[in-house]
Amino acid sequence: MRVLLQRVTEARVEVGGETVGETGPGFLLLVGVTHGDGAAAAAPLAAKVANLRLFADAAGAMNRSALELLAAGEPVGMLVVSQFTLYADARKGRRPSYVDAAAPAVAEPLVAAFAAALRGFGLPVAEGRFGASMRVSLVNDGPVTLWLDSAALGKR
Repeated sequence: MRVLLQRVTEARVEVGGETVGETGPGFLLLVGVTHGDGAAAAAPLAAKVANLRLFADAAGAMNRSALELLAAGEPVGMLVVSQFTLYADARKGRRPSYVDAAAPAVAEPLVAAFAAALRGFGLPVAEGRFGASMRVSLVNDGPVTLWLDSAALGKR
């Protein structure tokens, strides 16, 4: 499971001109699932996202997590959007291959499990619509962008 995390001041996802999910300050989380991913991948990745210290403290250093903002009563939210193209392979030719992306029947419940794990921390979570053609808009904050991969968590 992969997550492209972007710290945002706001983000929104629309389907057919209708807003289906939005957040103010927090993270836009593009989530991809590959073969072999299971429910066990979702919870640790969500815990990593919730606990990463990517928000400014009083001195302006990135020293606070989303959970710390939540505990302090400061606004923070998550927008989770499924993104099978995170598993694109563009090494050959001009057309990327997506064979490493899990089938929708596998990916959809795992993206939902990731969002549910974030909610389990008490974080407000909005979502895109799985499988839909979505228009995602965001205002990057920083910018701060991280690439997280469940296969690499805990490895050095």
